[in-house]
Amino acid sequence: MRVLVPAPSLDPTFASAPGGSRARAEVPDAERWNLGDIFESWEAWKGAFDDLERRVQGYAARKGTLASGAAALLDALRESDTMGQLAYKVWYFASLTHDEDQRDNTVGARRQQVQLLFAEWRQATAWFNPELLAVPLATLRAWMDADEGLGVYRFMIENLFRQQEHVLDERGEHLLSLAAQLTRVPDDAYEALSTADMRFPTIELSTGEQVQVTYPRYRALLATNRVQADRARAFEAHHGAFEASINTYAALYNGVLQRDWYQARARGYATTLEAALHGDNIPVAVVENLIAAARANVGAFQRYEKLRRRALKVDTYHLYDGSIPLVDFTEHYPYQQVVEWIVESVRPLGPTYQQRLADGFARRWVDIYENDGKRSGAYSAPVYGVHPYVLMNYNDTLDAAFTLAHEMGHSMHTVLSHERQPFVYSDYTIFVAEVPSTLSEALLLDHRLAHATDPLERIVLLQHAIDGITGTFFTQVMFADWELQAHRLVEAGEPVTADRLSALYDETLRAYHGDAIDYDALSRLTWARIPHFFGSPYYVYQYATCYATSARLLVGLRDADPSVREATIARYLDLLAAGGSDYPMALLQGAGIDLAEPSTVGAVASLLDTLVDQLEEALGARGLL
Repeated sequence: MRVLVPAPSLDPTFASAPGGSRARAEVPDAERWNLGDIFESWEAWKGAFDDLERRVQGYAARKGTLASGAAALLDALRESDTMGQLAYKVWYFASLTHDEDQRDNTVGARRQQVQLLFAEWRQATAWFNPELLAVPLATLRAWMDADEGLGVYRFMIENLFRQQEHVLDERGEHLLSLAAQLTRVPDDAYEALSTADMRFPTIELSTGEQVQVTYPRYRALLATNRVQADRARAFEAHHGAFEASINTYAALYNGVLQRDWYQARARGYATTLEAALHGDNIPVAVVENLIAAARANVGAFQRYEKLRRRALKVDTYHLYDGSIPLVDFTEHYPYQQVVEWIVESVRPLGPTYQQRLADGFARRWVDIYENDGKRSGAYSAPVYGVHPYVLMNYNDTLDAAFTLAHEMGHSMHTVLSHERQPFVYSDYTIFVAEVPSTLSEALLLDHRLAHATDPLERIVLLQHAIDGITGTFFTQVMFADWELQAHRLVEAGEPVTADRLSALYDETLRAYHGDAIDYDALSRLTWARIPHFFGSPYYVYQYATCYATSARLLVGLRDADPSVREATIARYLDLLAAGGSDYPMALLQGAGIDLAEPSTVGAVASLLDTLVDQLEEALGARGLL
């Protein structure tokens, strides 16, 4: 079946990323996501906000009813689901609009209104879990056996009882709920400092060109500029902007650490890591063993960096040299061309999956290019009851092409999960979230390797495959390693300062990179520009576990036996459609993946060794070493 991808626009801006900075008002509709699918206007948003507020305020009337019978409990659960579905739309309409231009204080105020309402919601429902836990589990099981509607909530209820020792009494839960609004302050302040209020400097390149080193332009420069001195100048200017406020960043991150430790102790966890993993029933050993395995297998990682030094023919090799292609290949990857490639690349997953992905592009799920004040980076937002939205800052680089494939993998996970699961299980765990994104990148790589005719491009693509392992596995484990050590500082009662965080980051860098790179004074400050540390603590290790999972799945999709491929596809799509209906380790096992097996993680290092061998051979054959 051939899937046709309608071109979103004939506007010439689709030929390449727009040059220079633009105000949001100058961005054509075809390059914007269509938030009208959520609400047609702010008036409609306000109506939904008011409806949610009324429901939140009325929910307390159910207090004291849960033990009266299955009907009362089911009514309370369904009303909670109704509020949840409303909340997705109310929050994301304000939040996505805010990310279009984070300098818009009017929209920012509306976003804060939703945050305040969410805090009120947590306070209004703080009684629910303690009251439900007061009902004997045997009684609840009998109700669920007899009532099909209530039976839908079986996993949620059983999981709550599993976590019972960490659920406080009603007063305790109420007190924690009162602090909920405060817990977002470090992340919100970080976003404001690093994005809305950030003033990145402009540098002059060796060509005389003036470039402001904003996030996307900095990344594009490191990925495309072959003059090492230019890359060094960009690195110093970009990181220097963080150095200017490094003590403020340290204070904000100390706020993150102290918040996490407070919440862990309040609920009776021994460590912040245990608190972060317990909800998904993931053993602490998964993270600790992952870090230990990565540290034990850094040889292949360092061998690749030493190969890069030789291929680039540089006397010194730095972190800012890690993204530049090893060969002089300056192909641009226009957005619309990449869209067609991405759609074609998922053909192995079946025509239905392929067509639905194409429809997402055609229906303006994606906000494509950078504009003034727009949030940096990329993400996929799962708006329940509507469809996913993807934020990009697309810049025509190969990295941007694979980032788009990555975020669309997340988006298709959202589509399948929201369709197949009741609302209570529609939100998949982050432990599984990076499987479809990394698999989507791997499929795009397969597609390009199969169709690229230029031998230099093939080297670039092979390099990209290796960079996928070093960036998604080793670098993310390194981040997780540093993050765990930083949290253990507060657990041990040690002070957290900019100097201590930077020294810890420098020590961790050296443990992974060894003597393969030359170290710059500003490289020790890199922690300050990693948004995940501030906004999603204990998240990054999952990139590595998910990469190992997707690599295993990819073996099945590439198998010569059609029956093996079909079985792999079925297990994979079932994994995506399962949402949060079971514990993530169980979901992965259902897909044929066992992270408890050392070989699952160890295979990544073996694959890297093999790819480095192939790259070294390819470079040598062309006389590039």
